[in-house]
Amino acid sequence: MILERLFSDVSPEVARILEAALAGHELSTADAAVLLRAEGADLFALMRAGDLARREDNGDDVSFVITRNINFTNVCYVGCSFCGFSRHKEDADVYDHDMEALVAKARNAVERGATEICIQGGIHPNKDHSHYHEILVAIKQEFPNLHIHAYSPEEIDFGHPKSGMSLPDYFRWLMDAGLGSMPGTAAEILDDEIRKLISPKKLRTARWVEIVEAAHGVGLPSTSTLMYGHIESHEHVANHLGLIREIQQRTGGFTEFVPLGFIHERNILFNHMNARSGASMPEDLRLIAVSRLFLRPFITNIQMSWVKMGPKLAQMALMSGANDMGGTLMEESISRESGSQHGENLPAEEMRRLIREVGRIPVQRSTTYGTVARFDDPEKDPPSLEPTTPRDLAGPERWRLQHQQSDGDEKKKLRVASC
Repeated sequence: MILERLFSDVSPEVARILEAALAGHELSTADAAVLLRAEGADLFALMRAGDLARREDNGDDVSFVITRNINFTNVCYVGCSFCGFSRHKEDADVYDHDMEALVAKARNAVERGATEICIQGGIHPNKDHSHYHEILVAIKQEFPNLHIHAYSPEEIDFGHPKSGMSLPDYFRWLMDAGLGSMPGTAAEILDDEIRKLISPKKLRTARWVEIVEAAHGVGLPSTSTLMYGHIESHEHVANHLGLIREIQQRTGGFTEFVPLGFIHERNILFNHMNARSGASMPEDLRLIAVSRLFLRPFITNIQMSWVKMGPKLAQMALMSGANDMGGTLMEESISRESGSQHGENLPAEEMRRLIREVGRIPVQRSTTYGTVARFDDPEKDPPSLEPTTPRDLAGPERWRLQHQQSDGDEKKKLRVASC
């Protein structure tokens, strides 16, 4: 009777869709649009269904990858209205890292335990396909075992025509130089009416699909993403999910799906184009749960973005259908420059703590979701590989060291006073 009372006010339509999803039936985009509007008891039921499906798909393991983001330049002339990262060549805070600097960043990542680096940059008008190739060669020469996850479909679209190669041959050329996988970013909303408004110079939906399917066709896996919380409708989101699922059914090349909430504070889309001020907490959790239920069994890794959500909401996402914490990042510019307040680095030890706090098992993974290490016993966790200066230490260790120093200063003052 108590359980019946708990779910007695769930609407019949939502109950029907959730029951079908948990029974293994493929949801329609219309079903997804209904769930994306869930509120109150419907939302709680949706989150619970997402969590049940997560357990069926992944058990209680929650994965993360030790990675470093490297943005090789912030020069970009595409002019996306949602971006706070891009600069023009004459701006005061512009940068364009040389190969030595990029290799140094990769070296730092390896010293901190990274198995992956993620490389993306602005669309610099003076670069071409050879620059992307040179970056791969330079890093792989020093770190042959480091996985390079690099170059969004937008960057591929920029470099490919200049190469004179077919798209599959262009991917093979980059893979021969060391490219291991591709970020499925530059997707935003895969609807050209929205794309024309928020990023009129960016590649269109058909080209994004062409590039992703060509990558998958030559054995290069990619992630898949969606940016929400701006001017899109529930139907736009549902149709985007439908397209991602269709691609995965054809190619099987997506490793994961990553919903990315719009960060609004420092960009044109919010300040001058009347976009919403990013996603609400219910919207974040709805999308995690709907992604889980809609994309299974074709995509079973649903990643939340702790950079967008923050650590506490990320934990709620783990209780709503997500099974992956994403990467440590070490360096993060794109969300930060748009106004994210959740930092640039979440060390592995903090990942493990957050995962354990919601009763799950931390698992360090590779880029393609192979197991690097399981952490069933907290007593056997490895030592931190993070920098040891007080400024860079994370969480409790930073607090302890700072207070040890403060205590030492106070004792010194007392000794002087007693003399």
